[in-house]
Amino acid sequence: MGGSERTVVWFRRDLRIDDNPALAAAARDGAVLPVFIWCPAEEGRFYPGRCSRWWLKESLAHLARSLEALGCPLVLIRAQSTLAALLQCVDSIGATRVVYNHLYDPISLVRDDKIKNELLGLGISMQSFNGDLLYEPWQVYDENGLAFTTFNMYWEKCMKLHIEISSSLAPWRLVPVSGIENICSSSIDDLGLESSKDEESSNALLSRAWSPGWRNAEKTLEDFVSHGLLDYSKDGMKVAGTTTSLLSPYLHYGEVVARELETLPLASRRGPVQVLEAGNDRIPVSRCWHAGALGYWLDT
Repeated sequence: MGGSERTVVWFRRDLRIDDNPALAAAARDGAVLPVFIWCPAEEGRFYPGRCSRWWLKESLAHLARSLEALGCPLVLIRAQSTLAALLQCVDSIGATRVVYNHLYDPISLVRDDKIKNELLGLGISMQSFNGDLLYEPWQVYDENGLAFTTFNMYWEKCMKLHIEISSSLAPWRLVPVSGIENICSSSIDDLGLESSKDEESSNALLSRAWSPGWRNAEKTLEDFVSHGLLDYSKDGMKVAGTTTSLLSPYLHYGEVVARELETLPLASRRGPVQVLEAGNDRIPVSRCWHAGALGYWLDT
């Protein structure tokens, strides 16, 4: 944390402090500007529905409180262009670098590549990380160098690959940058994630069943490991009952990472290892498969 870099940490669907390689890299090297940019115009056909936008709003509020406790506010921006918003952040604080974790859907891949090229052309360092998966989509191909078309074939290939799991320690404090006041930021309500009073009223019911936020994600994961994992291998695909992990929305917004599901159960030593493996191994690997399917086939 003693470096001289001034880094923009571009949060997207990685709304957590723990095991966040982009945030950890920025914190090690100097002052940090955490920013989340909401750009509805760029969401296209992946524009989130009401429940997903409610979750995003609650998760951002949770993340903002966590960052504030570390000494650094989360800057929220509603924009017509993500690139323009990032350029504003860079110019306002005199940033030398932008860091972010990978996303894998087609819209994000195209947008990220464009933004990276634009900022590199302006002399801004860009650094990106695998913030979620055991294997990124472009790391797993068949013998012909093509993407797999079935999960079982993908699974068999992954089981032959070396798994090197590393996690990034959460920073214990963050050094804020100066110049934040020059950024045209928004309040969390001004992002417009809840578009009407009717939505707010309906969303209030969601909070009775769900608790968004990365710390709540960790608790949900621990509860699943303690009480649900041993039955998951035989009951996980059943519609009835309570055998599902309840982790899906947390995984979607990166409040917990898929590779953590590979390590936490075995480290906990609860139950026979073979049962844990049967119930657990396919969860993080299927997450990698899903990311690959998004990146390779959704727009074909």
